[in-house]
Amino acid sequence: MPKFPRVVKVFLARNRENVMRPAVLRIFDITFSALGLIFASPLMLLGLLLSLFDTGRPIFLQDRLGRYQVPFILSKFRTMAPETPSFATHLVNSSAVTPFGHFLRRTKLDELPQLWNVLKGEMSLVGPRPGLPNQVELIAVREKLGVFNVRPGITGLAQVNGIDMSTPELLAQTDAEMIAQMSVRNYFKYIFLTVLGKGSGDRIKS
Repeated sequence: MPKFPRVVKVFLARNRENVMRPAVLRIFDITFSALGLIFASPLMLLGLLLSLFDTGRPIFLQDRLGRYQVPFILSKFRTMAPETPSFATHLVNSSAVTPFGHFLRRTKLDELPQLWNVLKGEMSLVGPRPGLPNQVELIAVREKLGVFNVRPGITGLAQVNGIDMSTPELLAQTDAEMIAQMSVRNYFKYIFLTVLGKGSGDRIKS
């Protein structure tokens, strides 16, 4: 069991029967990310081709912080012009987003390549959204709350509620709440809500 702060440990102790074991979480992640890569491969190929015409460089790779703050390379379909600085999304001007990028972000299809990150064990389908190494405030709060003790995820409680990295303290607190309440039910709940379009994704500077 990861070493959570005392407040989270108390919650886990009171709700032990609902807690999703890390081994079960990993089995689910491997199974569903592999199935996702297989069944979504035609859609991903189409997205790759359209993104190629849109930006000329369809895959976006960026350093992010994973479990225990170990860096990894996150992969997405590119939604912004290639020359856009590597900042948190809420600090980037909306004019940087390409026409096709707007569609990808609105439908969340830009996240599909992250299934590969999940399969490799760098991410989970459900978990805290991985931040950038230069997001000092967010890192500090997440470290205090034990958020880095789990794998980051594609979706989760914060994502489906529209809480992004522009409010680091609220985001970290929501992440800690999600970790404390992680169960099989919540795992599938966050995935289904995301597929149904719940949450607006990371906001962009207007």
